[in-house]
Amino acid sequence: MKQLILLRHGQSEWNLENRFTGWTDVALTPEGQEEARTAGRIIKQAGLKPQYAFTSYLTRAINTLDLALREMDRLWIPVEKDWHLNERHYGALQGLNKAETAKKFGDEQVRLWRRSYDVEPPALTVDDPRYPGHDDRYALLSPDELPLTESLRDAIKRVYPCWEEKIAPALHLYDTVMVAAHGNSLRALVMMLLKLTPEQIMNEEIPTGKPRLFTLDDRLQVTEEKYL
Repeated sequence: MKQLILLRHGQSEWNLENRFTGWTDVALTPEGQEEARTAGRIIKQAGLKPQYAFTSYLTRAINTLDLALREMDRLWIPVEKDWHLNERHYGALQGLNKAETAKKFGDEQVRLWRRSYDVEPPALTVDDPRYPGHDDRYALLSPDELPLTESLRDAIKRVYPCWEEKIAPALHLYDTVMVAAHGNSLRALVMMLLKLTPEQIMNEEIPTGKPRLFTLDDRLQVTEEKYL
């Protein structure tokens, strides 16, 4: 039996301000920090002991994992950061207030950008300060790897190699693995694990700071899943 714990980061400053965040690096709010600590306590109380963990390149996920592991007395376990686990890139919407954007473009258009499977938001240009190529953490990536915008389908395609090449192999080595990441990168993992259709994954909501446990057999097929 294998156990995979998925944890969306706690509330971020831009969650609180109702902004499109994407790859923008923003901090956790005090409430988000407490969500992370509470998640760690819940995981510990459930008797779970992660032996290996993954997170993204974004501070809100990294800090969430750190705070949760601290509560579990497991800061010592190996942690691997992977940009493939970053949040979906919202292109030129990043930094904009969601309500104000809906007023400008209409509720239906914003709903399509946010909730459709394959509709991309407006793209950035490479000279935009928000383009990830200006960020040192992505200096080793090729231009083809750096998104200007992403649909949910694009984000799922990006996360898939991380599952195949890193998370799944880790589960073959360790009994309990934890992933602290983002709403859409975790939706990608949920889609793979539960074999959901594009229509089903669009209705999948992942709350901040709520650990979700997947129990897997030796072939990494899900036998049980639940929120703790």
